Amino acid sequence: MNGRKLKLLVMPNCYELGEKVDKELKKLNKTEENFLIDFKPDRFSNGEGKVRINENVNNTDLYILSDVGNYDITYNYHGRDHHMAPDEHFEDIKRSIGAISGHAAKINVVMPLLYESRQHKRRGNESLDCAISLQELESMGVKNIITFDAHDPSICNAIPRLQFENFYPTHRILEEIIDKEEIKDLLVISPDMGAMERARYYADMLGVDVGVFYKRRDLSKVVNGKNPIVEHMYMGANPEGKDVMIVDDMIASGGSILEVAKSLKEKGVGKIYLIATFSLFTEGIDNFNEAYENKLFHKIYSTNLTYVPEEIKEKEWYQDVDCSRYLAKIINTFNKHGDIEELWNGKKKIINKIKKKKEEEEKQLQLDI
Repeated sequence: MNGRKLKLLVMPNCYELGEKVDKELKKLNKTEENFLIDFKPDRFSNGEGKVRINENVNNTDLYILSDVGNYDITYNYHGRDHHMAPDEHFEDIKRSIGAISGHAAKINVVMPLLYESRQHKRRGNESLDCAISLQELESMGVKNIITFDAHDPSICNAIPRLQFENFYPTHRILEEIIDKEEIKDLLVISPDMGAMERARYYADMLGVDVGVFYKRRDLSKVVNGKNPIVEHMYMGANPEGKDVMIVDDMIASGGSILEVAKSLKEKGVGKIYLIATFSLFTEGIDNFNEAYENKLFHKIYSTNLTYVPEEIKEKEWYQDVDCSRYLAKIINTFNKHGDIEELWNGKKKIINKIKKKKEEEEKQLQLDI
């Protein structure tokens, strides 16, 4: 057992999630003790920041929880409301580390959405931001980094001596879908080659087949930092008549995943479920509204591991999946040096849940007869 006290330093960018994790930790440890520490991040009017810790954190196992994707946090900048960007959220993580260094026994950083995760490799004279940021945290004394569904898990090779834990909320999302939907004759689809491993993971959990789309891009152009997609080419089992899950790590503008959905509808599929760990919705909400009205997809299932505006959570087509208990279990297990193996894969739980639902459906069918 670990003799160090567990404490959470929750950034304002994920305070709602942090409060839920705190409640779950209290349940897991059967205590009313508050795990949240009192601290204050602040900004000068010229944009410079500072962090002050208002309680003793000596000899603690400290977990810094931050949602670098939250674009709804503002501060006064030269007399104007300024929305914080991921770079600023990451700087606040480093400020917090600076404030507790030399006091906390172990510093853990929990970034559900990994900072700069899409800049995980470089071509030519590009910056390698994700690797550099991880190395910065290591140099500042961080001992463990916890994240979810990293865009490319091999980024951990940038910090071979540092503990890097990449979890997947797959079973939590599937639990929600099984509870709320009637899915039969299912096919899991990867929207591109890069997401294939993730799609196979979902397919393996459900015991179904998997297909993939190949994105042919125009490499001669760059639009919004990316080569534009020219064509989506499908490879895999015949999807006609099947319900489909399109699985990806994140939805940004949604243009690509909606194109895949449109292509599948033209192939005669049934219901389409869009599954993403992170729904950023950087733009294109009207496109989702229009696509839903045109029955292009049935519902989006996504987690509360990054910020989603309330107006979207209230949409008929959006289902929020709460991962606070899962995250609390992860943190609690690490603090107690427990076995994290059962937290990696909830396949057994999903199989039992599907079996139980089928039994309930068969029982109801007999009653109806």
